[in-house]
Amino acid sequence: MLEEDMEVAIKVVVVGNGAVGKSSMIQRYCKGIFTKDYKKTIGVDFLERQIVVNDEEIRLMLWDTAGQEEFDAITKAYYRGAQACVLVFSTTDRDSFQAIDSWREKVEAEVGDIPTVLVQNKIDLLEETVIKNEEAEGLAKRLKLRFYRASVKEDLNVNEGVFNTTSSNVCNQSSSNGREVITLRPNKQRTKKSKNPFGSCSLV
Repeated sequence: MLEEDMEVAIKVVVVGNGAVGKSSMIQRYCKGIFTKDYKKTIGVDFLERQIVVNDEEIRLMLWDTAGQEEFDAITKAYYRGAQACVLVFSTTDRDSFQAIDSWREKVEAEVGDIPTVLVQNKIDLLEETVIKNEEAEGLAKRLKLRFYRASVKEDLNVNEGVFNTTSSNVCNQSSSNGREVITLRPNKQRTKKSKNPFGSCSLV
């Protein structure tokens, strides 16, 4: 198989309680859109976007997992093969903040220790916040995770922060320790460049 027929792909799972903004975050990153209407994810959704990391084209595959317990059996299966994880909680939902440890344990049980970031979403809702800055920072420090405060609505820290940094971390880890965290797969047609930065996104 020719090298130009190969594609580099990174699978990222986005996890956290329901209604913390996981689907909106992925939609913002892949399609550049935001909607305030909440629609519960049933099981798993999937979006992807082609990006460039270290001068190499990467297909970033984002798996949006349901945050409700009734979907645990389904979502656990989709954790397998993940090369990075984004843990999300809402600044307006203390339960989602307190559940982060549990979500991380669920992912690690399936895939082990993979590059992970912690995201505090909806920071634009200042009057509704129930999480103090020092609490969020303390959680990130205890878990030894890179931490981002984000607002999907205001498009703050979604593109250049959460997902691009996560992709870079995966690629750099692979280069530095030789760990097999990047998947190569044949698909020459899907690696063609698009003039539209969101043109290579697709919904399954």
